[in-house]
Amino acid sequence: MGKKIFYFTMYLLISIAFTSCNSTSSRIDRKAVVTRNNPHITTVDPLAPLTVGNGEFAFTADVTGLQTFPDFYYQNGIPIETQTEWAWHSFDNPNGYTLKDAYRYYDVHGRQVGYPTNERTKAGQWLRLNPHKLPLIEIGFRYKKADGSELTVKDVKNIDQTLDMWTGLLSSSFTLDNAPVNVQTVSDPEADKVSFKVQSPLLKEGKLTVSLRFPFTHNTRIKNKPDVDWNSPDKHTTTILDQAKDHIILQRDLDTTRFYTQFTWSGSAKLEQPNKHAFVLSNPSESFEFSCEFSQDKNFAAGNIQSITAASAEAWEAYWLSGGMIDFSECKDTRAKELERRVILSLYLMRNQYCGKIPPSETGLTHSSWYGKHNTEMYWWHAAHFALWDRPELMENSLPWYISIMDHAKATAKERGFEGANWSKMVGPDGRESPGGNPLIIWNQPMPIYMAELIYRQHPTQKTLNKYKEMVFETAKFLASFAYWDKDTQRYVLGPPLWLSQEIYDQSKSQNPTFELEYWYFSLKLAQEWKERLGEPRVEKWDHVIEHMSQLPTKDGLYVALESTPDTFDNIESRRDHPSLLAVLGVLPGERVDKEIMKKTLDQVMKTWDWEAKIWGWDYPMIAMTATRVGRPDIAVKVLLMDAPNNDYTANGHCPQRQDLAVYMPANGSLLSAVALMCAGWDGAETESPGFPKDGNWNVKWEGISPLP
Repeated sequence: MGKKIFYFTMYLLISIAFTSCNSTSSRIDRKAVVTRNNPHITTVDPLAPLTVGNGEFAFTADVTGLQTFPDFYYQNGIPIETQTEWAWHSFDNPNGYTLKDAYRYYDVHGRQVGYPTNERTKAGQWLRLNPHKLPLIEIGFRYKKADGSELTVKDVKNIDQTLDMWTGLLSSSFTLDNAPVNVQTVSDPEADKVSFKVQSPLLKEGKLTVSLRFPFTHNTRIKNKPDVDWNSPDKHTTTILDQAKDHIILQRDLDTTRFYTQFTWSGSAKLEQPNKHAFVLSNPSESFEFSCEFSQDKNFAAGNIQSITAASAEAWEAYWLSGGMIDFSECKDTRAKELERRVILSLYLMRNQYCGKIPPSETGLTHSSWYGKHNTEMYWWHAAHFALWDRPELMENSLPWYISIMDHAKATAKERGFEGANWSKMVGPDGRESPGGNPLIIWNQPMPIYMAELIYRQHPTQKTLNKYKEMVFETAKFLASFAYWDKDTQRYVLGPPLWLSQEIYDQSKSQNPTFELEYWYFSLKLAQEWKERLGEPRVEKWDHVIEHMSQLPTKDGLYVALESTPDTFDNIESRRDHPSLLAVLGVLPGERVDKEIMKKTLDQVMKTWDWEAKIWGWDYPMIAMTATRVGRPDIAVKVLLMDAPNNDYTANGHCPQRQDLAVYMPANGSLLSAVALMCAGWDGAETESPGFPKDGNWNVKWEGISPLP
């Protein structure tokens, strides 16, 4: 089904009969909710560039609606780039490095097993930074100032910029030397294409032009927030394949990476080429339009800005009218308005950057982090909310990627002496592991089962079971194989070695982390349910692991992070990083959790955790989920909106973590999952909207949101 047909069908179905799990008797005015939260920018804010995109392609603009001041935004906030999910680049590998060249060997219950944790070798470095995401282009204004100096952000006055999230249209107005400039920016909903309309008397005067520049790639010496390499013009080529009065088609070559770009423009605009990787568009009238599209195969989409704007509006309206929605306008608590803003902006960001066929990096398509690679332990935060907000088709764009790399995952498991599929942690599109400490992380392993279950809950059909059964069962085989039978204690243990989700413990000695133990138990039980749904016999080994999995570790009446180092509440050094011991009853349903012990543990975390030491944006929603499940909605709301490190959402909806990570979209995804739980609860929950206090101040209206397991 084509995207246009899909959008129309969704719109028609919603218009005829809207069915959802409503918490209110009246429908929500969705357009009013979305548009009252539209970002409105009136100053140059380097932490608030705005992005248009379609989930697979994104263009991030500064206050000019283009990318006029990339250095200022890079140095002071969020880089402004143009990215698509398929654009990857690798340097040559003349030495033929393989993962084994970066191995260290660990004792795994008497076996020596190699993991690629030695990233400091030449092999480790090459394998870690290749492949890496490729920035496509920079599109910005150039302005001839009277004194001949370069244009700076201080020259841009009377800024008035609004992103209409209901239609996907970015409108930017400003003045240069008291002359008005108006720009419209919009992304094609079906193609890797961005279109612009520029109006200004400065165009006719020849003072204002548009620069289009191709970089080489990122500075790959930098893992997060790399700058763009403009200093290697001889390492890439830009070849003109076709040129006419209103368009040009270019071929871009960087080592073995090749893609194509088409510029089109209206009227009597003129394109010039000042150097081999740069072009300048000028226009002799006060208004003109132009588009830029990228393709892997020279197949370019038709359409001008009018048709693309209409298509964008249709696609975004269909998105907002489908699935879940929430309305805080009838709440009396003064914090409600800010929570609504964060939720709506997160719904926009996740749709325009996280809906491709390859699971994204933690900065989405805004800019590169972790070399653009996907961190698989984050996929639940990246995509679970799509199913919970009744948009499972958006998760299903990327979940089949796990099926596509199944052979690689099975080979990894076999090499390490395990059965099933061992999912790599930090990966490019081919699923190959990246060296570092991270290959020892294990909380990514059960996740494909959980994600498949969320899809099944939305579409409980034989087709769903058949589509994901291999992924579920091969994952379960690994879980059961990885769990080690301790004959002395007659139980299954996890590790060593392993790196638990609270990333502060010695990987070579860590055993039985709380969250991972429950995740193993929960996921193996789900796998057995999938066996029964398919009419297949239960797997005896899986049942044995389920029945004999180590109990969740406690000390002094509180849950602790892991059994091998149970000092969580004795040692302040152990109360930093993720308090993931809470996730066993929150992210997970916590079948084996004692709720009273968890209540006390939650209180201790809130009172004693070191909030200044590497707390992350997804930790706050994670804690809110636990608070919701144990009947403490006051804490759930409080923690979501705490004035605390890495919990501030800027004007564009991003949640900066530090200077080199000003975009961190697991925070947005986790917020949406937490709010879903706070609204719709979980299977068997007795209270409506269990995450919001029943004090008369939180009359939250929501619809189309599904409960968690």
